[in-house]
Amino acid sequence: QVQLVESGGGLVQAGGSLRLSCAASGRTFKNYFMGWFRQAPGKEREFVAAISSSGGSTYHADSVKGRFTISRDNTKNTVYLQMNSLKPEDTAVYTCAARLTSGSTWWAPNGEYDYWGQGTQVTVSS
Repeated sequence: QVQLVESGGGLVQAGGSLRLSCAASGRTFKNYFMGWFRQAPGKEREFVAAISSSGGSTYHADSVKGRFTISRDNTKNTVYLQMNSLKPEDTAVYTCAARLTSGSTWWAPNGEYDYWGQGTQVTVSS
């Protein structure tokens, strides 16, 4: 079992920045593709970003491209989501996820991940 624990969420004003962290258990972290998802109240879960196991490839949703950046540090078993120029519509519970499988759509925007964290709340005020 892989344990994923997010942190770094909070309340921030529009235009501000926030950095989320997701700490993963186990020494096999380097083998996992990692992703960030978010879900606003009353809405479906939305793909945000993903990163390959080595960190060499990233994929960001159009809605956050240019503002958010996913990264990872395999020596620390941690994946990050740097969020800049935050907007009120970014308000959601942000969850990290892990998967072992690969493929042409390795970023798995439809949520085909094996493990999920508990989520951390991000609230952007206007």
